[in-house]
Amino acid sequence: MLTEHLTAGRVQFAENLPGWRDAIELVSAPLVDDGSITRDYVDAMLESIAAGGTYIDLGYGIALAHARPERGVVKTALSALWVRPAVLLNDDEAHPISLFVCLAAADDSSHLATMAQLAELLSDDTARSSFLAATTSAEVAAILQKGALK
Repeated sequence: MLTEHLTAGRVQFAENLPGWRDAIELVSAPLVDDGSITRDYVDAMLESIAAGGTYIDLGYGIALAHARPERGVVKTALSALWVRPAVLLNDDEAHPISLFVCLAAADDSSHLATMAQLAELLSDDTARSSFLAATTSAEVAAILQKGALK
């Protein structure tokens, strides 16, 4: 599932972003472009974080950006953005983020298998470290493929 969602076109790397808003805009761009989400979904994520939504910080410098499906999810999708150096989620020094993952869940269940694989990857110290250190979409694909073969 992860290998199906995090394709080369949905994996991005950026340097010196001005802030978290730019990261949210950038991580969601491939999903807007391919019609998986609407602009309203991006706005909903920005509004949620600005309202104190640092709960999307999963730890280890990883944030899972998402909003309610009714705010503009067309189909279940996932994208990722590695940011160097990290940016502060909601401008809060307690939440430096170097990997933003954008989740668009079309319903209550279609994304569960994908999220289970992502949780498994991120809970493995070695795999998580490799994933966070990735610098190319080919490295990301190799890490995801290795996890899919377990």
